[in-house]
Amino acid sequence: MIITFACVLGVGLMLCAMTGCGDSGGSGSGSAGGGGAAKPSGGSATKAEPAKIEDWGEANGKPVKLVTITNGKMTAKITNWGTILTSLQAPDKEGKLADVVLGFDTLEPYVVKENRHPYFGATAGRVANRIAKGKFTVDGVDYTVATNNGPNHLHGGEDGFDRRVWDIVDSTPSSVKFKYLSADGEEGYPGTVTATVQYTLTDDQELKIEFSATADKATPINLAHHTYWNLGGHDSGSVLDETLQISAEKYTPTDDTLIPTGEFASVEGTPYDFRDAKPLGKDIDAFKKGYDNENRHPSGGGYDINFVLTKVPQEGQMRQVAILHDPKSGRTMTLYANQPGVQLYTGNWLDGVKGKGGAVYNQHNGVCLETQVFPDAIHHQDDPAWPKSVLWPGETYSHIMVHKFTAE
Repeated sequence: MIITFACVLGVGLMLCAMTGCGDSGGSGSGSAGGGGAAKPSGGSATKAEPAKIEDWGEANGKPVKLVTITNGKMTAKITNWGTILTSLQAPDKEGKLADVVLGFDTLEPYVVKENRHPYFGATAGRVANRIAKGKFTVDGVDYTVATNNGPNHLHGGEDGFDRRVWDIVDSTPSSVKFKYLSADGEEGYPGTVTATVQYTLTDDQELKIEFSATADKATPINLAHHTYWNLGGHDSGSVLDETLQISAEKYTPTDDTLIPTGEFASVEGTPYDFRDAKPLGKDIDAFKKGYDNENRHPSGGGYDINFVLTKVPQEGQMRQVAILHDPKSGRTMTLYANQPGVQLYTGNWLDGVKGKGGAVYNQHNGVCLETQVFPDAIHHQDDPAWPKSVLWPGETYSHIMVHKFTAE
């Protein structure tokens, strides 16, 4: 049983994806299985030679690789450490390429645990975002997971999917697929989960990311992609002049620890109203007034909130989520996904992070658009207004994102 599926018509894109894992075996087993994700739009119809794969170091006692994929106009680099997107070169209105994602030049800053990086480009899971108090109940059994973000659990715990070496199970010059076996009890979660992540650069100038997962025991699941975007270039400074439109009329208000209260509130008349495109910085002072650097707003001085996306006719259908635009370079990224929510985060806690090419990343130098199930959804499974967040045996979890790039 596949619990989500996706269909998109528009902008030259036609997706109809019914994703299933089909793979078996654990980390290190490494072979691509049947029943994988549907062929991306613009993809190659025949198997080509593999992507460029380089040695990139070692983590957790295992070799780490850096994979380069390209469609001839855009180039992406992804490592099997956390399936992190380390670089994405995209053209501006004059055809000039720039790397539009924050990150590092080498593996070490991604791996160190002290002053760990802020999930640059990573796959967050087994459950992305927050679980209140690090406790939940599934199928009548109580579970406790790490409280690694104040009193709450964040992004899968101390060593979530972002801190694991994944297998490279398939690749072409324009795509790469990873697989990871998450053991029963890992980070306190129930059940063995087999997860896959596939990155594809299509001929329609899209970065497509596909998550899938199966489990042998009921478990919460919510995988999210955590790139910090800066369409002016990763080293171009603040993103607050970039404009954003989000297809949402409601958001999920939170308490002071960023756990949703359970209500859906209207964005009208609030700083969260992105129904019409506006600069990210237009209303951001609402999160700064009355606070200083020592005592910040709980969000850290900017946006860190989940939006309830406009409903589609059938659950799991692809929908337009957001449009991010940089007026200086002319780059636009239109995001589509088959998830019910998106977390907007404006890099509020970036503070002098030393990144690629000597760049220093400060507050608001990047923006995350994380499509997802709502934060702490595991505590609202009896509320029909809230999305399902438990994966049961026999089901396949599917999360698809398409980032379409244009420039004018």
